[in-house]
Amino acid sequence: MGIFGRKNETTDTGTATPAAVNPDLAAVTGDYTVDPAHTTLGFVARHAMVTNVKGAFSDFTGELHLDGEDPAKSSASFDVQMASIDTGNADRDGHLKSADFFKTDEFPTMTFRSTSVEALGGDDYRITGDLSILGTTKPLTIDLEYNGSAKDPFGNERAGFEGKAEILRSAWGLSWNAALETGGVLVSDKIKLTFDISAIKNA
Repeated sequence: MGIFGRKNETTDTGTATPAAVNPDLAAVTGDYTVDPAHTTLGFVARHAMVTNVKGAFSDFTGELHLDGEDPAKSSASFDVQMASIDTGNADRDGHLKSADFFKTDEFPTMTFRSTSVEALGGDDYRITGDLSILGTTKPLTIDLEYNGSAKDPFGNERAGFEGKAEILRSAWGLSWNAALETGGVLVSDKIKLTFDISAIKNA
């Protein structure tokens, strides 16, 4: 069972009734700060139609509110510094920061603000929110799996999640591309997003 409780069950009459919530999850409810040292906000793009390029952002802050009894009361907020993009290649990173892509001098921050959280059953959840890039805000839906909670050797209460989503970058105005002689384009419009999140419960 996941952090937000089981999804609703259906009675013999077909009426949905709230499922019982594991009382052990009450201790997980609370406010959390995302730990950047143990969190990865990554992405994957298809390059030249033949291979994948992976990258991540290293400078960000995140806040979570987890509700162990009512997932609708949970929320998430992230602020990402776009100049911290890292694909393992300095020239490529410089191009991504330029006016062709992220325009980091003009739009230094990408933000996500959740608008709803839904329990899908088991440890699976779906979080929807507003993603803002280049001054454009569009909805983003992320499928998340709750990985559990634990106290680390330093006494911190941690909760972990991993998630994934897909976007079309052109929806946020990221439309730069180059045609290939053999057909197709240099950079895919579809971008896969990956999340590995470790968050520490606030005192």
